[in-house]
Amino acid sequence: MVTNRSSRSSRRQSSGPKIEDVARLAGVSPMTVSRVINKGTNVREDKRLAVEAAIAELNYAPNIAARTLAGGEDTRIGLLHSNPSFAYLSEFLVGILAETSRTGAQLIVKECNEEGAEDKAIEALLKGRVDGIVLPPPLSDSPSVLAVLEGAGVPVVAVATGRAPDWALSVSIDDKAAAHAMTDHLILLGHQRIGFITGHPNQTASAERLEGYRSALEKHGIAPQPELIEQGFFTFRSGLEAATRLLDLPEPPTAIFASNDDMAAAALTIAHRRGIDVPQMLTICGFDDTALALTSWPELTTIRQPITDMAQQAVALLTREIRMRNASSKGVDHPHVVTPYTLIARESDGPPPQPKP
Repeated sequence: MVTNRSSRSSRRQSSGPKIEDVARLAGVSPMTVSRVINKGTNVREDKRLAVEAAIAELNYAPNIAARTLAGGEDTRIGLLHSNPSFAYLSEFLVGILAETSRTGAQLIVKECNEEGAEDKAIEALLKGRVDGIVLPPPLSDSPSVLAVLEGAGVPVVAVATGRAPDWALSVSIDDKAAAHAMTDHLILLGHQRIGFITGHPNQTASAERLEGYRSALEKHGIAPQPELIEQGFFTFRSGLEAATRLLDLPEPPTAIFASNDDMAAAALTIAHRRGIDVPQMLTICGFDDTALALTSWPELTTIRQPITDMAQQAVALLTREIRMRNASSKGVDHPHVVTPYTLIARESDGPPPQPKP
């Protein structure tokens, strides 16, 4: 009998007015309602009065238990994405979902893969009254997207970018140092001709990884050779084309370092098509350590970028900022978190083939 009463009570509570209903009636955002409930000082008096009137009219009772959680049911997190790598996005979503589930926050996802669709996607998120937005790459590097969000005054966390603006939060790794470490690893294996497949030029990580590759060559006194650097776009198809050009050189490289696992897996595909044994005849390495690194044959040596952990950190930082904004009108800090990377040596690397006598 006690269980039945508890169940009926729970159903009655869930069918009652929610914070979104109060916000709609008062003509404000759920964040503003939350600020009023939490006695925040950064709310205009006319909006505060409108919220209080809506609360009284709807007989709204805030869920105190939920509000004591990190973010609680009042928090709505927006995810805006257009990443061409399904493997990267899958791991990113795992981290986002883990953290929003832990805190009880709502997740609203908007995709904008078509060029020029960013404004509509942002407008849809803002109309959905999100309290903050997570930007994975490449949108975390988009000046136009960041400018619109800055103007909207919504908290933002940019992930895997080397140039997050001062007003936003960010989570990243040191891409230059990571690429330097992988190139150094290949040189110590004995490679002198190392092909490099760059990432999309619209992402800061691409330039950072290329710089890391070049700095490692310079450290070992190896002159960079322009023909060994091929443009990629973080897609499997671009990796196929870049690897083909590298292996068509009169003197092809003995190792190929691709800026992500998708392109490294593509280079493996080209090698297999040509009957090139990896790693006996050619070393291939990637970046990110996505599921592709383990499902490729042979398994890829790669840089582990903790994508899932970075996504979780991003939501945690964003939730913290939202709560701080709700609680006080004082300025909040905007930490830029740099997470550690790891070089994972597997089966796709080895010393260069010995010249025939």
